[in-house]
Amino acid sequence: MDTASVELTQDQQAVGLRAALRVLDGWGATNSQVCSILRLSVASHQRVLKNSGAAIRLDKDQQQRVSLVLNIHASLRKIFENADNVRGFPSFKNANAFFEGRSPLEVMAQGDLISLYEAHKHIDQLQWSNRA
Repeated sequence: MDTASVELTQDQQAVGLRAALRVLDGWGATNSQVCSILRLSVASHQRVLKNSGAAIRLDKDQQQRVSLVLNIHASLRKIFENADNVRGFPSFKNANAFFEGRSPLEVMAQGDLISLYEAHKHIDQLQWSNRA
């Protein structure tokens, strides 16, 4: 099944967005970082924070960003047994060649989808290297 062609309802989009916002909050992301990572306007972000039932329609790019954040969180939960590490890892400076001393959160917050995807890919690979 090609997940790229799946149409999400507005309710499904809202549930995913709220989950991604909780994850980003748990990672300690600033409001500015959240808006960059999810490509949300400040007004939309504030509207969802004030009213969790607020209707918001996400475009395909935003839906993909929400999905990547949730997948990164899922990978971190597989890598770490300690919840503090699951929440903290994205803000830890990382010496990996890709992150170049920056935290994964800093890379994700650059705002472009490629940086978010690459951060996901590198974090996801950690779960496989930990098993070896």
